[in-house]
Amino acid sequence: MPRVTFTPHLQRFLDAPPVDVAGGTVREALESVFAANPRLRGYVVDERGQIRKHVTIFVGDRPIDDRQTLSDTVDADAEIYVLQALSGGAPE
Repeated sequence: MPRVTFTPHLQRFLDAPPVDVAGGTVREALESVFAANPRLRGYVVDERGQIRKHVTIFVGDRPIDDRQTLSDTVDADAEIYVLQALSGGAPE
């Protein structure tokens, strides 16, 4: 089963431990996560189901290609990483 891991930054706001889920695509894997933890949905996808602007998803070491329908396929042993960008920087 693919494993979905969320950035530690997101885990500061929601309980989002790594989880093994069923799914042959990124969409299917994420829908399995959202079914168990619905609050995560709003942090990852927008109202159209597309990846939010400041979210990046990797399957292994490669960013996904399809940010709209999340159709990238995943193998049974895939590692899916959901990362949120942080804004800001060091004060001047």
